[in-house]
Amino acid sequence: MASYFRKTSPIIHAFVIFLLVCSSSISPVYSSEPHNLHARNRTFRPDKELQKLKFIRQRLNKINKPAVKTIQSPDGDTIDCVLSHHQPAFDLPQLKGQRPLDPPERPRIYERDGVMMTAEVEEEEEEHVQLWRMTGETCPEGTIPIRRTTEQDMLRASSVRRFGRKPRRRVRRDSTSNGHEHAVGYVSGGEYYGAKGSINVWAPHVSNPYEFSLSQLWVISGSFAHDLNTIEAGWQVSPELYGDNYPRFFTYWTNDAYEATGCYNLMCSGFVQTNNRIAIGAAISPISSYHGGQFDITLLIWKVNPFSFLKTEPNRLNQLMLVLKYIF
Repeated sequence: MASYFRKTSPIIHAFVIFLLVCSSSISPVYSSEPHNLHARNRTFRPDKELQKLKFIRQRLNKINKPAVKTIQSPDGDTIDCVLSHHQPAFDLPQLKGQRPLDPPERPRIYERDGVMMTAEVEEEEEEHVQLWRMTGETCPEGTIPIRRTTEQDMLRASSVRRFGRKPRRRVRRDSTSNGHEHAVGYVSGGEYYGAKGSINVWAPHVSNPYEFSLSQLWVISGSFAHDLNTIEAGWQVSPELYGDNYPRFFTYWTNDAYEATGCYNLMCSGFVQTNNRIAIGAAISPISSYHGGQFDITLLIWKVNPFSFLKTEPNRLNQLMLVLKYIF
């Protein structure tokens, strides 16, 4: 799958899903984080509730775009087929009036131990890797599938105003950070122009609606402070974000350590998606089972030449592309 991200600073880095960031460390991660679940006494205030509802509807109108076709997924999701140049990324002033072109070719040459190697470029498989594809329907050419965000999705969020974003917290690479338990394998140092990994897909149990579990490819630059830049892609189980326990394909980005920038999937302007067969945020199927079949997703992120997939003037722009493939 392919898509891309455009950062709004003068020199822009992008991630083609296409996310932002110059990478300096790459790591798969598994995590689970409980939130504060203590009940709180609240006084019902009609004026504040109305303001909240108004804010939610305004946000939904911004996230959900007019669809040329709608597909009902077996898991209850609604998938909207949206014209590719109407997706949320094109709300950015820099992309107004632009249209995405075909994404660049995947890399064919890489270096190993100082020797240039030629890699086989595999075609994207047409297997039905997400539940919404089980209907047999697809989005037409020139459109992309977007999981429709609902009012219930936003009402589940611990913070309506930060819906679709990770909570603010000090980010650490070790496994002892404020109840955020995770295992990390990483490489750092030197220059990296891409990363590839296969991730086994499971549906782990989470004990309450505000916990989550995930496995991901994580590309970072900067320190673990306010200059942290990340590109993240993988699968996650998050009842708070999606309202169920399905493992879902997700992406995330930030350029300021999760403070004010970035979001999950297409919940803000940032990514430009070009693939009409994969919906970011949609449930993955089938999944692995103990003593049963094992199913992987392969994620590929790489840096490509500037802006060859948008009709726009040349710009100092780096891109990273993400490809999703299912292995049986």
